[in-house]
Amino acid sequence: MTPPDWLMHGLRPASVPVPKAAVGRAAVALAAPLAVGLATGHPEYGALVSMGALAGVIGDTADAYRMRLLNIAVPQFFGAVGVTLGILVHGEGWLAVGALTLVALVSGMISSIGAVASVSGLLLLLNAVVGAGLPMPGPWWKAPLLLTLGGLFVLVLTLLAWPVRARVPEQGAVADTYRSVAALLAAAGTTDYDARRQDVTQSLNTSYDLILARRARDHGRRGRLVRLLAQLNVVVPLVEAAAAAHRYGRASRRPEIAAAVRELADSVEQGRTTAPEFVLPEPEGPADRAVNSALRHASAVVHRTDPDPAGVDDRLGRPAALGVRARQAARNVLLSEPSWRYGLRLALCIGLAQTLVSLIPVTRSYWVALTVTFVLKPDFGSVFSRAVLRALGTAAGLLVAAAVLAVVERGWWDVPVMMALAALIPAFSVKGYAFQTAAITPVILMLSDILNHEGFYLVLPRLVDSLIGCAIVLVAGYALWPESWHTRIADRLAQCVEDTAHYVASAFGGTGPSDRAHSRRRIYRDLSSVRSEFQRALTEPPPTGTRAAAWWPLVVAAERIVDATTAARVRVDHGADAPGATEVAEIERQLRELAEGLRSSEVLVEVRADLPGDEEGVLAPLRQEVRAARAIASPAPRS
Repeated sequence: MTPPDWLMHGLRPASVPVPKAAVGRAAVALAAPLAVGLATGHPEYGALVSMGALAGVIGDTADAYRMRLLNIAVPQFFGAVGVTLGILVHGEGWLAVGALTLVALVSGMISSIGAVASVSGLLLLLNAVVGAGLPMPGPWWKAPLLLTLGGLFVLVLTLLAWPVRARVPEQGAVADTYRSVAALLAAAGTTDYDARRQDVTQSLNTSYDLILARRARDHGRRGRLVRLLAQLNVVVPLVEAAAAAHRYGRASRRPEIAAAVRELADSVEQGRTTAPEFVLPEPEGPADRAVNSALRHASAVVHRTDPDPAGVDDRLGRPAALGVRARQAARNVLLSEPSWRYGLRLALCIGLAQTLVSLIPVTRSYWVALTVTFVLKPDFGSVFSRAVLRALGTAAGLLVAAAVLAVVERGWWDVPVMMALAALIPAFSVKGYAFQTAAITPVILMLSDILNHEGFYLVLPRLVDSLIGCAIVLVAGYALWPESWHTRIADRLAQCVEDTAHYVASAFGGTGPSDRAHSRRRIYRDLSSVRSEFQRALTEPPPTGTRAAAWWPLVVAAERIVDATTAARVRVDHGADAPGATEVAEIERQLRELAEGLRSSEVLVEVRADLPGDEEGVLAPLRQEVRAARAIASPAPRS
């Protein structure tokens, strides 16, 4: 019998390179504290420092050093608060149940703010659970101090190369964006174009996030930062030209184009200021002229040493002041329905887990709540599939842990074994959730054994606890909270379609190039988020996964409509006849009608769109894409 697709999706390792530097840092960060603890006669203290380091290793997921500083340092504060609260209610029965339930509510609500807050909320709850479930050595303040020391040790190891590689992540991200555009141009006119355009969208999102996050902290427009931002902005005309080349041009049959863009990527990465000589073939129409023009403009900006700061447009808008962002985050937490919904779900599951282990004797019961916390994280993927993958990953990790605990004697042999096991965490984490779970499980069990000296007898209780935690999540965190994903995603997709209608109107209504580029970038970013939501829904079992699959073509259709609009605008800019206002208005109306239907429907039926116009005109491809979108997904009204 063939396993279901949603399960195989989670068990299939992602094809991504192993982060070698992270592997080395993890090995040192978790093994060195154990060695120091053994040398000083306090192995339990070394185990606590290694636990803190484990949290730092898991949170070290950013590229830019400034973001890594936030991703590791800020969660350590919340982790220290969490373990302190846990220690204070350790052994207090129902007081511990109430305290951890309240911590879970706060953890879930702040997790909705952003990536750093998500890790902070996770560590707040995890450490509170550990503090409440494990007896800690020494006075109450010692465990928070040692755990924080472990996280800061990872931070120090991470930042060692900052003085010599301070700008390398940002430069590398911009260079990678140029390389993704080169691949896009090489795929123009082929079936591979849509996949390469999605790569470009993701790369642009990453690069803008890195550079604008850094600019928000620099509070100025310094030369290097301005130059990187200018180099990134001139990618946008190249992407727009690629949309036209895909339909009308010859970019894929002119390898010189992609080669020239790859040369620009090397210039960005190496900081070159001398422009190479491009020998480009003669253009044969508006689309080819647009590609050549965008390429020469990009080359001029990439190799310019002093771009004009006043002419640098951030595309995604100027970041708000820190105080404004803080107030917005607070409002999002306190007034957002998704924030409260997730917080209450997490609190309910943690409350049930703690109540269960308070009423029923469960060895080292903290593992049940730990399982709930990891499985129910909202930004880790599908809750249902995560619960199943968590159980499978834990079982695999326990096999390794059983061998280690049965064969390896406690003492100095722990250091090389921990070094080997810790190195697997970043190597496996990039492969998928089940693989990460399998790598983390033996490490946590080894550290728990150093603190509690239970040896091989830890293994079976951990498996039982994990299964109990997964069952709690499946019932109280999944079955009792039927997420109507199709309604939520339909609303977001409807908003993207409506924004696309506005983009169509503005593209031919006198809006400036900068505003059009800004609008298009936002639409693609929103569509990228919707795509991620759909991909998450596809990992759910039926009926959720099958419904997501039925709606999936509409996401692709919306992206193609934006592409067709961009291509038409580029052609007009380079010599094609402009469309009439009536034709543009009719396309806009059809898109707004589709958006309104998406907001009021759960069922998709085919409805043909009648879009009159010149089939030889510049908007003919756009009308075809709108017809296709309505044929896929014109909705039937809800009963």
